[in-house]
Amino acid sequence: MTAPAKNQVIVLQPGYSHEDENDETAMRANCTCTLIRCRDGQNIIVDTMTAWDGDLLQSLLRHQGLEVEDIHVVVCTHGHSDHIGCNYLFKKARIHMVGACASNRDLYFDHLSSGDINEKKQLDTNGEVVVKRTPGHTLSCVSVIVQSTQLGGTVGIAGDLFERREDVEDDSIWRNAGSEDENSQRVERSKMGLLCDHIVPGHGPMFPLTTEMRLKLKRDAELS
Repeated sequence: MTAPAKNQVIVLQPGYSHEDENDETAMRANCTCTLIRCRDGQNIIVDTMTAWDGDLLQSLLRHQGLEVEDIHVVVCTHGHSDHIGCNYLFKKARIHMVGACASNRDLYFDHLSSGDINEKKQLDTNGEVVVKRTPGHTLSCVSVIVQSTQLGGTVGIAGDLFERREDVEDDSIWRNAGSEDENSQRVERSKMGLLCDHIVPGHGPMFPLTTEMRLKLKRDAELS
């Protein structure tokens, strides 16, 4: 298949999170699953849903003209079960990244291990797709930043750094979803707001960032 002229960021399945309608003490949640088709011909999948979604994920990939064997890199923004469930499908991928951990079979690589919060790892040969640490929801969370996209700007695939679009205005949404370091999460959300034109959140559809949203994120970060 011909490589695209621009890096393609395709949300295969928007995520969700809400109270269970029959049990107010329980939650229903699944992650947003995203495909990146890189200009260099590589295919990257970010966050693989739950272990019960294997058939669905294969169907979503086939709709894009791909099989699981066509995925070169698997990135999970963190290790929660609704983000890593179908990693088992991608045995041909050259690397699996779960948060700040990277491996192939039983071989583990030096990956975002320096402790430098600004460290990035390049995923493509053009230097346009990178993964970086964005701690907050968990301390090992990462985000994928994609430049030169079909949308005309930079896309941040942020996992649960952002729960969904509405949490920019209402920060109780992401705080109630759980945060191991709220101050760090506020800072990293603001950084992503400055870097990106669109955000793919952990549990909702992709959304564009406005000037007002960036200012709100900056004000929130200043509280940290």
